[in-house]
Amino acid sequence: MSQLALQMSSLGVEGEGIWLALGTIGMLLGMLYFMADGWDVQDPRQKEFYVITILIPGIAAASYLSMFFGFGLTEVTLETGRVVDVYWARYADWLFTTPLLLLDVGLLAGASQRDIGALVGIDAFMIVTGLTATLVKLPVARYAFWTISTVAMVFLLYYLVAVFGEAVNDADEDTQSTFNALRNIILVTWAIYPVAWLVGTEGLALTGLYGETLLFMVLDLVSKIGFGFILLRSRAIIGGGSEPTPSAQETAAD
Repeated sequence: MSQLALQMSSLGVEGEGIWLALGTIGMLLGMLYFMADGWDVQDPRQKEFYVITILIPGIAAASYLSMFFGFGLTEVTLETGRVVDVYWARYADWLFTTPLLLLDVGLLAGASQRDIGALVGIDAFMIVTGLTATLVKLPVARYAFWTISTVAMVFLLYYLVAVFGEAVNDADEDTQSTFNALRNIILVTWAIYPVAWLVGTEGLALTGLYGETLLFMVLDLVSKIGFGFILLRSRAIIGGGSEPTPSAQETAAD
């Protein structure tokens, strides 16, 4: 057992509770940092990004705290007789925080409300089908819903790259650079989630709940706190952002 695990155990926190406690602390610290960083922000556009980004770790902290105390946990007995511990609060977290992450990226890219709404809708479908895959008792149904959720995620990531990527082409270099960094965080971390489900206790059970909870905590911290730090410290936000490049007709009219 690691030194950290021993110290947490001495406080009465054991097993996956260690990672749930650290996840709670990490999200709270991230939220407080974003709040302090944006305390004196006056620009309306900057405020919008700060409010959205502060909400993300705030919601996640509440989710991790509920899982830590066992309120966000239930047991599902499969038809095979295997009992699966399901942290349903994790899905409740994602149902609220992932649309906010996409909203941040969409606003940064200058995407239309229609495109942002479409992507948020796909995201909600992905989360709900993923939760269904976790709660149903028939194994074949679990993998069927996991497949549907994963296909939705692939389509979502393609939409993010193709549609939002096209929208950000009219932005300045700082905005494009920030968008690319945030897009890559989403692409990498989100692609790992279905794989973690498949090899974890909810899928093939190749890993235990302890390791699975650690992996999800790391992914959550990177995709939320890391994401927020890059966004709010970028010159695209600190400098107040930029307007899209004027069209030829607008330039001629001037």
